[in-house]
Amino acid sequence: MKKLGLLMFLLIISGLVWAQDETTFGENRGSIYLYSGTLTGTEQLKIKTYIWGQVRNPGLYIIPDNTNLLTLISSAGGPTENAKLTKVRIIRPTSEGEKVIWVNLKKYIETGDESLIPIMQPEDTVVVAGTTFYAFSKITDWLSKAVIVISVYSVIRNIK
Repeated sequence: MKKLGLLMFLLIISGLVWAQDETTFGENRGSIYLYSGTLTGTEQLKIKTYIWGQVRNPGLYIIPDNTNLLTLISSAGGPTENAKLTKVRIIRPTSEGEKVIWVNLKKYIETGDESLIPIMQPEDTVVVAGTTFYAFSKITDWLSKAVIVISVYSVIRNIK
């Protein structure tokens, strides 16, 4: 009976380890966001864009047609601490297929050169990738959880 109780306890602990989720406090879980642009009350054409990756609120954004990349990322809550700002990717549909535009936001931050910030177009998808350290931390997190499960299995096998 003791063996079964210990087994159940170890299984519950290992399940809790795998069930951990990274969430940000105050995170908006909605999937469609609307940015109305200026407060002048003038009607503006709205376009649909997507933003994925290392921003606080990724998802579908409906924005004015003159919105730039910096405003879109800011509307998404800004980049996370794991964002790789030197290689922000915009995937733009064209009549010939998908076109990839690379933007170096870090260079913009250093120089203030607004010509580095493109204007968004309908159906653009922005991908803000994570840093190498972020990828490394995700791998080590997964490996540590795997080691815990292997340890639980080893303890269960060695119970006499």
